[in-house]
Amino acid sequence: MKNQKINKKDRNPENQKPYLRGQKAAAKMNQKDAEPQTDEADFLKCPVYRKCGGCEFRSVTYEEQLRVKENRVRKELEGLARTEKIVGMSYPYFYRNKVNAAFQRKRDGSIVSGVYEAGTHHVVPVERCLIEDQRADRIIGTIRRLAPSFRITIYNENSGYGLLRHVMVRVGHKTGQILVTLVVTSPIFPSKNNFVKALRKEHPEITSIVLNLNEKNTSMVLGERNIVLYGKGYIEDILCGKKFRISPSSFYQINSIQTEVLYRKAIELAALTGREKVFDAYSGIGTIGIAASGSASEVTCVELNADAVRDARYNARMNGVRNIRFYQDDAGRFLERMAAAGEKVDVLFMDPPRSGSTETFIDAVSSMKPERIVYISCNPETLARDLRYFRKHGYRAGEAYPVDMFAWSGSIETVVALQQ
Repeated sequence: MKNQKINKKDRNPENQKPYLRGQKAAAKMNQKDAEPQTDEADFLKCPVYRKCGGCEFRSVTYEEQLRVKENRVRKELEGLARTEKIVGMSYPYFYRNKVNAAFQRKRDGSIVSGVYEAGTHHVVPVERCLIEDQRADRIIGTIRRLAPSFRITIYNENSGYGLLRHVMVRVGHKTGQILVTLVVTSPIFPSKNNFVKALRKEHPEITSIVLNLNEKNTSMVLGERNIVLYGKGYIEDILCGKKFRISPSSFYQINSIQTEVLYRKAIELAALTGREKVFDAYSGIGTIGIAASGSASEVTCVELNADAVRDARYNARMNGVRNIRFYQDDAGRFLERMAAAGEKVDVLFMDPPRSGSTETFIDAVSSMKPERIVYISCNPETLARDLRYFRKHGYRAGEAYPVDMFAWSGSIETVVALQQ
């Protein structure tokens, strides 16, 4: 995309009203008192955007970015669904509630933390990112500064030597709880009690600190073992009026404000009356299933990640939801067994990864003959592909609703309902 000059009119929030859709209250929630305010003029000053590669739309106004994204969805879904007006953010900054920083030691001995340069494993130093929660950035900076005094070695991918690989910080948008995960190669962490004390002295807002053990030579950030150093080992947040537990490896949407917009639209499209049997595929920690449970007869959730299923069951108990069941399994195979047993579902929610769903899964869904399918997608291209395959089974899509979940990046969420 060619660079476009941002004029003063485009920077004025009052000139951006058409896409705000009454989100002023949400914006106030997003603008924490502890965080400095910014606008598009500040955004242009980002010193690392060329190497970082995370903000493809940095050179255009937010209004133009939304127009491009909406048109992208409309083009991909042409002939498949009618695309509605995109829902953007009234304050598209500091929204990421999960921040992951890679650590690296430079040749001069100094320690840097940030993101990998596109296509490399060279760490681009990031002090302050305009789309990340600023509390998380400050905590990561403190850990980087404390590391030498506690003799915490930095992992070297080439030699395999060193302790600290990554730091991941998760922030509860509404609760303010903060989970710090230190990804290390060994459970032996030098002066861990004193380190925790020093970190919490500078950041008393931290509610839990966890060591995540990743000994493998892999590009995966997290390992399978967690050791709690402080707190409960997880945080809680509130989404769509429900409380959710979030562990280090649990999937939780990174933009809490827009997630509520997306999920409320998905539940609206499900048109639940209280009598339906609902199936939630790719259910994660149960956010959609639990949010929809109050309007359904019963909800069945299937998720492959064991940690997410454990959190989901806890979340259901915490919210007093009794008409929901969680299973650790492949959703497609689970549906095939249900169909073979003659079981039915009325409404099915699906929220697959960027690669979209599979023909095997869609075949299994279609065999159950749900009245409505609510498809949440983070990739318009794979959404279009899957809608075409659903059409072969007699399912037609209605309106598509784009939601800007990842401001300044090229990603976009879309929700659409299908019926026979």
